[in-house]
Amino acid sequence: MPAPAHLEPRLLRAFVTVAEELHFTRAATRLYVAQQALSRDVRRLERELGSELFVRTTRQVTLTADGERLLPYARAVLQAQDDLLAAAGQARPLLVDLNSPGLETPRRVLHRARELAPGHELMARYESGLTGAAGELLAGRLDASFGRFAGLAPALRAGLDQQPVRYEPMAVVLPEDHPLAALEEVPLAALAGETVYAGAGNPRTPEWTDLARLLFDGRGIALAPPAPLAVGEEEFQRVMARTRCPILAVGDFPPMPSTVLRPLVEPVPLSPVSLVWRKGLIHPALDELRGSAAAVAAEEGWLRRPARGWLPAPDAAVMAAS
Repeated sequence: MPAPAHLEPRLLRAFVTVAEELHFTRAATRLYVAQQALSRDVRRLERELGSELFVRTTRQVTLTADGERLLPYARAVLQAQDDLLAAAGQARPLLVDLNSPGLETPRRVLHRARELAPGHELMARYESGLTGAAGELLAGRLDASFGRFAGLAPALRAGLDQQPVRYEPMAVVLPEDHPLAALEEVPLAALAGETVYAGAGNPRTPEWTDLARLLFDGRGIALAPPAPLAVGEEEFQRVMARTRCPILAVGDFPPMPSTVLRPLVEPVPLSPVSLVWRKGLIHPALDELRGSAAAVAAEEGWLRRPARGWLPAPDAAVMAAS
């Protein structure tokens, strides 16, 4: 078995887990990854080592002789890595950006991770948007965030990793006396002729404004021009009362006085949410955060894309990756 110059610990972990389960589906469940992704990692390890590690049939998976020889060494390497991660985790908390207070998706993932990893400190931060958070991630001042990964500039994406978490239905915030406020659901066609605010001019959220622009294109919906950023709930309400513009939002947008939140339909526009972190980040609580994101997404069906859901092609490609 030739020795490669470098082996990623992720590939060794995939191998060890399959070796322990002797079943790819069960191993994928343990690792919170798709079975196809796990199979790719094992195949890649086999290519890098130049040797088959498993005998696969339709009925069973068994270790080859090379796989048997590799297993104790792989376990030793992973144990050393786990010891290193544990030591690194004692130095500081994992800093997790939840975007804005009250948003359900990142908050639920963080709470689950805290339940599963009581020995680790996971601290919430609020950076408003993924573009704003990305700079903090790359600088090492933040560890993880949530948002629309496909909306980031390529230079930012190159230094980050992501894990799809949710297709989040979008909604619209309306003044309570707006004509559309009487509807239980607002068809996109009903917004034709309206000017809708979607964060234009906010340097921290251009990925959201870009998603809105794609959604509004060809539907007669105008994107509200850039405006000074309203900071705080009271200021936000004041500006909305003055402009009376509907606001593009997600379905769990926190309630505000004198407004109503209505789901958008026909089609249902989707906001793609990924968990995002810096490439090469070493922190034991990151594994718990990723596992929690996968577990909550599976329980709630967050990654089942609605049949009538709208999503740009680049976002669909990102969300299909695992």
